[in-house]
Amino acid sequence: MELILKQDVQNLGFKDDVVTVKNGYGRNFLIPQGFASLATPSAKKVLAENLKQRAHKEAKVVNDAKALGEALKAIEIKITAKAGGEKLFGSISNIDIAAALQAAGQTVDRKFITSGVVKRTGKYSATVRLHRDVVVELPYEIVAEV
Repeated sequence: MELILKQDVQNLGFKDDVVTVKNGYGRNFLIPQGFASLATPSAKKVLAENLKQRAHKEAKVVNDAKALGEALKAIEIKITAKAGGEKLFGSISNIDIAAALQAAGQTVDRKFITSGVVKRTGKYSATVRLHRDVVVELPYEIVAEV
């Protein structure tokens, strides 16, 4: 079953992508939730025209995302957490990284940050997806609270 995505779907694709999925997944989940619509020949033509018109605006958005990526690379993130030796009491996740970025003056939605759950002090790296074409590796350090 071919579908046109109406918004980004994790592990499937981005908005306006034409994807092929199994019939049940498309019919029972993606279409009823409003995440996708059927990719009929006329819908594909409309999509192609819309993408062609949006190409110029897209270039500006990509340049803005690259500039934000460079700004994020310049930030040094240190997250303090309670710890017993090297092991943390609790864990550090993408929510904590987004809060640290917010404190540093850069706003990034936490759902675009992929870091995994960290339970020890040390240096780590998170992946921040600013745009479908712009992905930035963000180093951060977790230190024990004194």
